[in-house]
Amino acid sequence: MNDDQIKGKAKDIGGKIQEKVGEVTGNRQTQKEGNLNQAEGKVQEKVGDVKDIFKGNK
Repeated sequence: MNDDQIKGKAKDIGGKIQEKVGEVTGNRQTQKEGNLNQAEGKVQEKVGDVKDIFKGNK
């Protein structure tokens, strides 16, 4: 795993937690931010995957 994959996974997990906190507290803004963080994390993970492909690590 490279840095982008690790950071992306962490952002995705953090976003899931944030989304759930928003659900529990009824805070839609927190839910939306959590969803956005999940999407950003998944994109960052994919960037890391592409980097690995070009480096020949996969």
